[in-house]
Amino acid sequence: MKAKELKALKEQTVDELKRRADELRREYLGARLQHAGQQLKNPLKLRQLRRAIARVLTVINEKSRKPEVK
Repeated sequence: MKAKELKALKEQTVDELKRRADELRREYLGARLQHAGQQLKNPLKLRQLRRAIARVLTVINEKSRKPEVK
């Protein structure tokens, strides 16, 4: 993941990140079903989606652990 993309994730609110995680989970489920039916063109997409979900959840966890300092 590029530094710009990670920075963009960190700038989003927790609610936006949770919505993004839900979207990615739905996409991952669809990709898994396609993979099981041997219709998925790029099997590496499963790994990319899992990692994207983990990144979003990591940012959510970081935001919830440390209070925002201004």
